[in-house]
Amino acid sequence: MSVLAIDAGTTGVTAVVVEQDGSIAAKGYQEFAQHFPRPGWVEHAPEEIWQATLEATRQVLASHDAGRLRAVGITNQRETVLLWDRETLGSPRRAIVWQDRRTADLCTRLRDEGHEERVSELTGLRLDPYFSGTKLMWLRENEPHTWALVESGRYAVGTVDSYLIARMTRGTYHVTDVSNASRTLLMDLAAGDWSDELCDLFGVPRDALPELVPNWGEIATTDPKSFLDLSLPIAGVAGDQQSALFGQTCFDEGDSKCTYGTGSFVLSNTGTSIQRSDAGLLATAAWRSPDGELTYASEGAIFVTGAAVQWLRDGLQIVGSAAETQAIAGTVRDTEGVVFVPALTGLGAPHWDPRARGLIIGITRGTTRAHIVRATLEAIAFEVRDVLETMPALSSLRVDGGAAANDLLCQVQADQVGVPVERPKVVETTALGAAFLAGLGAGVWDSTDDLRHTWSLDRRFEPGGDRAAADAAHARWRDAVERSKGWA
Repeated sequence: MSVLAIDAGTTGVTAVVVEQDGSIAAKGYQEFAQHFPRPGWVEHAPEEIWQATLEATRQVLASHDAGRLRAVGITNQRETVLLWDRETLGSPRRAIVWQDRRTADLCTRLRDEGHEERVSELTGLRLDPYFSGTKLMWLRENEPHTWALVESGRYAVGTVDSYLIARMTRGTYHVTDVSNASRTLLMDLAAGDWSDELCDLFGVPRDALPELVPNWGEIATTDPKSFLDLSLPIAGVAGDQQSALFGQTCFDEGDSKCTYGTGSFVLSNTGTSIQRSDAGLLATAAWRSPDGELTYASEGAIFVTGAAVQWLRDGLQIVGSAAETQAIAGTVRDTEGVVFVPALTGLGAPHWDPRARGLIIGITRGTTRAHIVRATLEAIAFEVRDVLETMPALSSLRVDGGAAANDLLCQVQADQVGVPVERPKVVETTALGAAFLAGLGAGVWDSTDDLRHTWSLDRRFEPGGDRAAADAAHARWRDAVERSKGWA
């Protein structure tokens, strides 16, 4: 028996087949376009996300017997919002991506009107362009003709998971889960349901939103005419970071992980209690079981890490691929004082400044691309350290995501946080979590105890080197961060 997992990320869609022992038997990947219509705006074409999903799945099916598949699980970039026609499933406009900063002024207005404290109390979040609610409010205020069709019931509103489920089921299901809903600014975190008060504040019709379902169980069934002749139960769904927490088998209170993706996200399981923070961390829903029990998490959200490496590749064109960065950075012993603050879409936790912008400082005539590439990897480690310093002390840190394959980054991370960094053999833990959820929902695995046995260590990076030097480098980084703030 095996499970198909769809990981609809920010820059592409990955499809994997996960076997009962937790190994990955097949993998497909398809990138899709990033659209930047104005500075600070980031959009995706929903149809391109769907076509990438189909292509990644086709690649998997070319090397794996579809008859062995028992279920499909879905995980997705969170906070990105889409509209689509309930009948045709076509989208009237591009999706507004989580990285998009266009609602900074809206957030300021809501804050000046005194709403932030109440919003934070209900949602565990803060007023920031990152979250979905202000994006929908912007659409209502700036595209009234489109929004009128939302209010009339013609257009559905949802996150990427709900859109993909609609496409896979030919529009039969309009559903999402608490991990995605808790990132919209529209869900009451304690109640685990949409909030009429928040829907009124942001002007979003509640009946346009998806139904909330458990994270695993009988959620929906794919339509073979829509989804590559596959008729499978959609038995697991979660936002990407909560899915990675599940894929790292962080089932106990205090278990933590860091995912290096387009951004980097540190999550810690807080059990059945909501832990609120004054230090820039978010409280969020991790998952809800079929019996209704809610598990929560504390999260530090860093907006740009892997995206900074992608910018080196596509924007500056000083690396040919992300895989090259370790070798290039390894040609120099240090950055020779160069610091890169990758605030390309503002700063997330723990700083939360949507008006910060990217900064490279310390450049001299002797600076080479190797110094800039190394400064980029160090910046990722510094950003994660900033978040971890606001959380309870860890004994170790489990890492995953594409950049976790970079040994230099993992070692710098261990040196910076002063605890061992543990990398599992399967670093595709976002997709793995979706597979685990779906497998639990379809009976491939009986319990989370079964899933724990699938986790195995690839390498443990012990902190080493000069602690004083690591602290000095971090202090220089914090100085550069302060210089990047409030620029836009």
